[in-house]
Formats: sequence, C-alpha cells, structure tokens
Amino acid sequence: MDEEFTPLDCLLATAVLRACADGAANHLYDITAGQQDSFLPDYISGDFDSITAEVKAFYAEKKCQLVETADQDLTDFTKCLAIMVEEIKRRQLQVDTIVTLGGLAGRFDQTMASIETLFHALSMTPLPLLVLQECSLAYLLRPGSIHRLDVNTGLEGDWCSLIPIGGPCRTHTTGLKWNLDNQVLQFGGLVSTSNTYEPVAPGDQRKTVTVTTDQPLLWSMGISRDRK
Repeated sequence: MDEEFTPLDCLLATAVLRACADGAANHLYDITAGQQDSFLPDYISGDFDSITAEVKAFYAEKKCQLVETADQDLTDFTKCLAIMVEEIKRRQLQVDTIVTLGGLAGRFDQTMASIETLFHALSMTPLPLLVLQECSLAYLLRPGSIHRLDVNTGLEGDWCSLIPIGGPCRTHTTGLKWNLDNQVLQFGGLVSTSNTYEPVAPGDQRKTVTVTTDQPLLWSMGISRDRK
C-alpha cells in the first residue's frame, strides 16, 4: 500500500470482512488521512505492542472490534488470519479469496514471516491467500493439483517466479518463457526466479500459465503500476 498505487479502495468495495494485524492499523490510519471513516476494519488483532494509543483509541471509538492475541509463538499475521477464518465459518460468509496488503517489503525477517504464514494457511483454510505489496504478489501453490493462473487482466508485470521455500519441489509448467518439465526446484540447485511469460504475437493475449507441483511452491509475480 502506498500513495502511488493501492488496490485498497476497490478491494473494500467487494470485501465482506476487513481486518488489520496490530501495527498495520497505524499504516491504514495514516494513508487514509481525512477519509478514515471510509476505510474502517471490522476488527484489529494482535498483542498490541505496535499500534499507537491514538490509533487504538480512534478505532475503538468507531466500534471496530479489538481482539488481543498474546501468543508469541505465532505472528500477528497468522493470528489475524486464524480469527478471519473462524469468522468466515461462523458467519457463513461467501468468500472467494483472502487478500493481504503489505508484508513483502521492509525488514527481511518480517517478509519471511509473511511467507511462513502462507504455509500455516494451507492447513487453516482451503481459500487462496494472496499477499500484495507495491509491485509484487505472492501466492503459495498447493501440491497435488493443476494450478491455472490467468495472467491477462492487464495488471500483470513482466516477471514471475517459482521458489521452493519449504523444500525440493518437482514441478511442471506451461505458459512460461522458461518452462519446467518435471524438474526439481530446490535451493542449491535450480530455482526459477526472474522468469517471464511465453512470448505471444503483438495484440495477442498471454497464454494461461499452468503449474503442477508435488510440494507447496511459492508463486510470485510482478504487478504493473500502469493500468492497461
């Protein structure tokens, strides 16, 4: 989320549940200055060691639920997601995707913690969980099925990658410039960073990308700042 490019407004228009994880509430409060009432979360969760007293008091006054989660074995992101999954079930909400804004920039250890939450999510919910920040999107592909990724919305950048974060992954792809033919991706071996899409003739659409993997595999891709 930044001042130049943010999908926040369009996501809120269709979101049925909105949440902030602890200090993210500070960022939401700051970037929506003067319009905070139009961007209220349903709840804010965390151990509240990062949210400022001013921001906490503002959202409390606006009747946003404050859920304290003191468990230090899990990140605020993971704990916030757990609450969201339970709320979706309890309220029987019709949800297609869980989208997280932020978590892929700044401190490297916190970026890795965001990726680790994607692994927790595999056992927490069948819903896809996307993480978006600035010009990057991250999504952990589940093993055992063919993933079909539509890359023709007009908002995709030029790069994409498949990174075996959790361990070796036997992978097959179509639709990429450098496809994988049941090859094993692993650190110290082959890792498909700085990949791109299969070239197409001018005016044609990119082909759908397909990926199969026998282990959880991190897909990331560029997001264009220029809406086509």
